[in-house]
Amino acid sequence: MNPLRCDQTPAWAELQAEFSASGRHFDLRQAFANDPDRFGSFSQQAPHVFADLSKNLIDAGSQALLVALARQCGLEAQRDAMFAGERINRTENRAAMHFLLRNPPPAQYIPAQAAINKMADAQADVEATLQAMLAYAEQIRADAAITDIVNIGIGGSDLGPQMAVLALAEFAAAGQRVHFVSNIDGDELAGVLKHLKPANTLFLVASKTFTTTETMTNARSAKAWFDAQGVHDIARHFAALTTNVAAANAFGITTTFGFWDWVGGRYSLWSAIGLPLAIAIGAAGFREFLAGAHAMDEHFRTAPLEGNLPVRLGLLDVWYRNFHGFSSRSIAPYSSALRRWPAYLQQLEMESNGKRVDQHGQPLPYDTAPVLWGEPGTNGQHAYFQMLHQGTSVVPVEFVAVKKAAHALPGHHNKLLANVLAQAQALMNGQPDAGGHRDFPGNRPSTFLLLDQLSPASLGALIAQQEHRVFVSGAIWGINCFDQWGVELGKVLAKDIEARLATRDVQGLDGSTAGLLCKLAP
Repeated sequence: MNPLRCDQTPAWAELQAEFSASGRHFDLRQAFANDPDRFGSFSQQAPHVFADLSKNLIDAGSQALLVALARQCGLEAQRDAMFAGERINRTENRAAMHFLLRNPPPAQYIPAQAAINKMADAQADVEATLQAMLAYAEQIRADAAITDIVNIGIGGSDLGPQMAVLALAEFAAAGQRVHFVSNIDGDELAGVLKHLKPANTLFLVASKTFTTTETMTNARSAKAWFDAQGVHDIARHFAALTTNVAAANAFGITTTFGFWDWVGGRYSLWSAIGLPLAIAIGAAGFREFLAGAHAMDEHFRTAPLEGNLPVRLGLLDVWYRNFHGFSSRSIAPYSSALRRWPAYLQQLEMESNGKRVDQHGQPLPYDTAPVLWGEPGTNGQHAYFQMLHQGTSVVPVEFVAVKKAAHALPGHHNKLLANVLAQAQALMNGQPDAGGHRDFPGNRPSTFLLLDQLSPASLGALIAQQEHRVFVSGAIWGINCFDQWGVELGKVLAKDIEARLATRDVQGLDGSTAGLLCKLAP
């Protein structure tokens, strides 16, 4: 498979012409006036997620050209290659089969291609590991002596589990608290430990290699704290989520759950990395979480491009980044439970698609991943929405709302829903003011994602939708979504600088680094 890069397709040139002719002058208010059925045409129901795309700067013509672009880039073949277990992560010579982690028996999807035996073997390993992990989760949930679970990890071993545990707190068992420690800054770990008792605490050390600097520094400090309190049963109070069983055993950990090299960190929530969530919501809840994601997988795998929600969202991202020139997207979940959703998406999208070369290592002549940022509503309204409404830059906004509240406090939820609807309306319609200061230009685009309720299944579907959306835009741009070499250089340099901080050796350093090192050295 050697798909065309987007700028090599006829559709790319047609989209450029479309944008020059009408796209740059597109007016949402006029579009609604001209088409009373616009909401119906540009919204759709996918598994557990309803999406309204009608307040975006697209029409039937631009949407048709974007779908043509996807076909000319071989998106369907690239999608099928992923689901067939082909090694689409070329720089690491790996498959990207995170979908197998939520491919439930007995209705498992296994392709008929030549890779069937390897995928069937992988699926069997997944199910065996899942059963063992969920059995352990139930064991911990039933252990009245364990009141606190501390997940020690970073990146994909922290952002996904933390986001999901917070999001599904309503489904968590009472009597157990889940904490997350990721930062190498000792203040974070110390702030958690001072509230804990060793005899009532379980530590989960989440590191695929069991060598991640931040994670292992925190794990060793947690172990030292544990020993200093006079409790020495490491085997009972520590478990590891890792493939390096030998290193975990040397640490004193005997309970380990592994995962596979075809699971990237930011796609690993569905694996053993999801153990904190499984403990929080239980085995049945975790399987519902996987089932919601699987439903979205099947939608993405089988739905025609024109009615495929992850495809439509990914193509919209390309339209905004490469034609409108929008450099960022604001994420505004109108749900306090989803307060870590923006941070989770930052890694998922910017680590996946923040690339400057194509699959063949050639520099790209166009922009790729936008900057993602945001806060939950209504907090964001009192912080940065001023800029969204009246600033000089147009920033597409992605609202996420939940129809049914998880609480019984009267009056709150309708006010919350009124605010999210009003913000989307105000961004689009604006408000003229001759004096200027109260002038809202309007015509500012937004996407509205709606969940009927925030449940394990709906959260699973929402996350899977975003994973596939990122794959779509990456496939159009011709980049590898599944490596992250940009993370490595700073790690390597940090090891050298750490040694220099002890010796004040600045030989060979640039002037700025040398000067700062001398300022910071003890």
